[in-house]
Amino acid sequence: MSAEFQRIFIQLKAILQDYEESLNLKKDQEDEYYLNTANNPVTKTCDGYFGSVHIKKNYVSFYLMPVYVYPELLESISQPLKKRMQGKSCFNFKKIDKSLFEELQELTKKGFDKYRASGWLD
Repeated sequence: MSAEFQRIFIQLKAILQDYEESLNLKKDQEDEYYLNTANNPVTKTCDGYFGSVHIKKNYVSFYLMPVYVYPELLESISQPLKKRMQGKSCFNFKKIDKSLFEELQELTKKGFDKYRASGWLD
């Protein structure tokens, strides 16, 4: 694992850690960090996926499930952040990009607020 990927991981993990008190920590390892919600109103189960960060072979991935559940959250994101998307809820990074990380932090807050308003949280 490269030192650069570790630095990216730490910064992306910090975005999710802001919500750790309100969510369920599922995994906290040096290459993977994973948070769930207490409720999933869609499937009526006790666990819903919120987000995670993973160090992969060629990039670091930031997963944010609220943008999958509520795609309208993506309508206002910048083109540079859109270019980082793989699939419907994953953003990949090979280098630190302060402005994109700040935008991702704002998007994560919007997703968290949407989940809270929709009954995903206790």
